[in-house]
Amino acid sequence: MMRVTEPDMLPIGRSGISVPFLGMGTWAIGGGTWWGDNDDEVSIAAIRKAVDCGVTWIDTAPIYGLYHSEEVVGRALQGIRNKVVLSTKCGLQWRHPTSMPHKTVDGTQVYRDLSKASIMQDAEDSLRRLHTDCIDVLYTHWQTTDLSVYPLEDTMDAFYTLKKQGKIRAIGASNVTPDMLRRYIALGGLDVIQEKYSVLTRRIEEELLPLCHENGISLQAYSPLEQGLLTGKVTMESVYPPGDTRSGNPQFRPENRKKALELLKAWQPLCGAYGCSMGNLVIAYTARRGYPVHILAGARTPEQAEDNSRALSVRLSDEDVSSMTAALESILM
Repeated sequence: MMRVTEPDMLPIGRSGISVPFLGMGTWAIGGGTWWGDNDDEVSIAAIRKAVDCGVTWIDTAPIYGLYHSEEVVGRALQGIRNKVVLSTKCGLQWRHPTSMPHKTVDGTQVYRDLSKASIMQDAEDSLRRLHTDCIDVLYTHWQTTDLSVYPLEDTMDAFYTLKKQGKIRAIGASNVTPDMLRRYIALGGLDVIQEKYSVLTRRIEEELLPLCHENGISLQAYSPLEQGLLTGKVTMESVYPPGDTRSGNPQFRPENRKKALELLKAWQPLCGAYGCSMGNLVIAYTARRGYPVHILAGARTPEQAEDNSRALSVRLSDEDVSSMTAALESILM
């Protein structure tokens, strides 16, 4: 893929909003079965440290901890709301059943509902929990499985209504197929999509990423460190109990893990050259190896937030990007 000049700030589609390429994801601070208990005061300190370090896009969602993440984010941003770009999501709810069950979260059945009425209610509830009068970016979290039940026209009508009311600034969608993205484009388009993307999980490079680039749509990548596998802290001896999300990640299978660790070994000298951690190096490379993308990295503590922020100062040379890509292609592709 063709590289472009590395910007200090990246636009979010055509919304007029620009931010540094690194944002903070807050799924983990929602706690629950997936992540375990957190100290909310530590989580608040982590968010504030991220903002202090220049990580000014904070992303959350109602389903993260069944509202808890949004509540913690809302507390953390009191007094500093004007310093951040804030995104959350809609389309998953547990107020009432629908014909589209999503999954059970900590004993609560969650349903997909992309009707206009439900999205409007989701937005109002999020505004209240986040203690703000405007959400900068609102995403549909997961897409409808039947457009005859929830026509995309109604979904987009909700977004346009919220935008006209001044309650959101940019429109996003998460977890989309190329065909669904084309449907959004036909109805006026999106500013940004959010998708899983790492150097180990690159399916979006085939169609979604070029489609975004052609239509002025930004991409925000989650899980860029592949659940910790790309931090340099995982070994072949690392063991994860049944039920741990990593035990179900195909990249943690022995044959794939071995290749990932070989890749990190090849990249290790660059950590010394740039004075950064492996996680910093991987984040910087993922953001700039092709079309520029926004990156989400989670943090639970101020120390983790500060460490992630150091990726913002890793300015990879074209030569080093090329050498990293060559190693990636020889080991993994």
